[in-house]
Amino acid sequence: MTLGSGGSSVVVPRNFRLLEELERGEKGIGDGTVSYGMDDGDDIYMRSWTGTIIGPHNTVHEGRIYQLKLFCDKDYPEKPPSVRFHSRINMTCVNHETGVVEPKKFGLIANWQREYTMEDILTQLKKEMAAAHNRKLVQPPEGTYF
Repeated sequence: MTLGSGGSSVVVPRNFRLLEELERGEKGIGDGTVSYGMDDGDDIYMRSWTGTIIGPHNTVHEGRIYQLKLFCDKDYPEKPPSVRFHSRINMTCVNHETGVVEPKKFGLIANWQREYTMEDILTQLKKEMAAAHNRKLVQPPEGTYF
């Protein structure tokens, strides 16, 4: 996120950016089917995050609750966080053995821009669940984890 006018801009420092994201995540997003927050409130570097996605309607994911881990390294938001499903899921952009969202198969991470947020990632993953190539894939039993 940059602030400024007249051609000048100020880059918002990493920790301020993450504090903004934490505040948004804690308030809840949109219809409440996507949420996120910090794993460890004592982590002053704000690296480890947990996300939750409730599967979209009219898909094999409907009503399922998916837990994810996001890790924002020191170069976030210049570079995307690593994203891994904790809950088992069958999606074309997710490694079937590790649960890692594979950057080359997930456009938002592959084409990362500093303005993107963890909220954007979770919202886009939910949309990806509803995409034609994912909406009817056979899923692992509910309540199983990577």
